[in-house]
Amino acid sequence: MITEEDLAHQFTVIIEHAHPQVWKLLRQCYVKVINPKPYLTRANLKSCICHAKYIGIYCPDKLIHTVEAQKNLLREVAEYVGLVEVVCLNANNLMRDPLSNLKEAYPQLWLDLLLIVTQEQ
Repeated sequence: MITEEDLAHQFTVIIEHAHPQVWKLLRQCYVKVINPKPYLTRANLKSCICHAKYIGIYCPDKLIHTVEAQKNLLREVAEYVGLVEVVCLNANNLMRDPLSNLKEAYPQLWLDLLLIVTQEQ
């Protein structure tokens, strides 16, 4: 079975080899495959709508607009590896949100985002 980490790795390898300029941007971001929660995919008890996974790109403030400008290209690569959408998220806003429980719920993701936010550009 292909895991989310394998899909994210395949996505980044294709970007790295086929589109080196975009890879320079993504190297400064955190790329993660996001699997929708089962309770969000159930229409009712008799039928289940199967939603495919999508890619989340957590970007620092300085890069969010540049990465979003490449979204069509990123979407094509995502579709090639079997993902349905690309979502760009502002890592700085997530880290500054006082109501976020990211640190408690996903400590590894929180540390990874902290690393990208504090990197020198």
